[in-house]
Amino acid sequence: MARFELKLPKMGESVAEATITNWLKEVGDKIEADEAVLEIATDKVDSEVPSEVSGILIEQLFGKDDLVQVGQTIAIIETEGGELVPIVKEAVVAEVTKTVDAAKESVAAPVDFSDSEKFLSPLVKNIAKEEGVSVAELAAISGTGKEGRVTKNDILEYVKNRTSQPVVAAPVQKTVVAPVAQKVAPVSVSGGDEIIEMDRMRKLIAGYMVASVQTSAHVQSFIEVDVTNIVKWREKNKVTFEKREGEKLTYTPIFMEAVAKALKDFPGMNISVDGDYIIKKKNINLGMAASLPNGNLIVPVIKNADQLNLVGMAKAVNDLGGRAKAGKLKPDDTQGGTYTVTNVGTFGSVFGTPIINQPQVGILALGAIRKMPAVIETPEGDFIGIRQKMFLSHSYDHRVVDGALGGSFVKRVAEYLEAFDVNRDV
Repeated sequence: MARFELKLPKMGESVAEATITNWLKEVGDKIEADEAVLEIATDKVDSEVPSEVSGILIEQLFGKDDLVQVGQTIAIIETEGGELVPIVKEAVVAEVTKTVDAAKESVAAPVDFSDSEKFLSPLVKNIAKEEGVSVAELAAISGTGKEGRVTKNDILEYVKNRTSQPVVAAPVQKTVVAPVAQKVAPVSVSGGDEIIEMDRMRKLIAGYMVASVQTSAHVQSFIEVDVTNIVKWREKNKVTFEKREGEKLTYTPIFMEAVAKALKDFPGMNISVDGDYIIKKKNINLGMAASLPNGNLIVPVIKNADQLNLVGMAKAVNDLGGRAKAGKLKPDDTQGGTYTVTNVGTFGSVFGTPIINQPQVGILALGAIRKMPAVIETPEGDFIGIRQKMFLSHSYDHRVVDGALGGSFVKRVAEYLEAFDVNRDV
């Protein structure tokens, strides 16, 4: 008999930890190779951790709701054959205790800045980590940025003048929803009302939405698009496409292709904001809002979308959308987005005013396609005809995107859609 350490696997470049939400196997249960042992949740997506070996689960080193770092051993599985490697809980606990004690003594130890109630930009966090500035010290710094935010200059000035003794501040309580939500009037509940607690994902979404509105100056531009050629082309080619590629041909990849082209034309929309700095993104990574099994929404990302042809885009859209509905997305699938598209037309909405997916600066909502009477201009004169039309709703961050750029971008997307070649090869 031998013992195998089941570790929390790497789940993407920016994912360092996960919370255990449920153990699927209990101590004493038999486990097959590739069988899921437990469920975990990151700040973006839920997933399962499978076993790499077959055997018997003999120990769980963490419980439900415990936070685990990537690479940490979370369970011990006893397998057939091999050399016995004794692993006892006391040794694991002693090692963890030793690590914690070392972290307390080291000012430069990694800090979990998610405990801070202040908005901290990635640049400020990196400087704080490099200089060993704690969450408590950050809380005591008077920021000169908007709404009291700590800027790069603030933390550099603090580091320059700090003493050997760290600043002692009151403990910072972690919160998901912004403080403004605490000021709302109490809700009256009658005897027939049902009270349902938000699930973890809905709490996170609520926090993200409030934070985005408080961070970005949202403004919208709307434009109506004639997509008659696209509708005709898809109806003509969707059966052939599915037989040849084994993929359904929806409108989404066509729209995504147009958005990726427009982002290449207007790179000022493919940016993010870090305090007083603008970061121009090298890659065009398109986020697409998708439904989860529980009805919540998530935004998986199509990486390097501008490098995909229509077939590749369709495969990427169907893959991410399918795995989202099945609850099979991986944490890395939701990382690195530079611009987001959401299809509100799926629910019958003509247009919408979507909230920006931070730290991006824009999001495009696709409205429902409808048959509409329209004026058609021809060399022989104008006449009324039936056309397939839809609205594009562009929300953008007015801190860094002016109306000229925001309006020109969505107009360019419309131009690409209206110029779609009805004779294009599938």
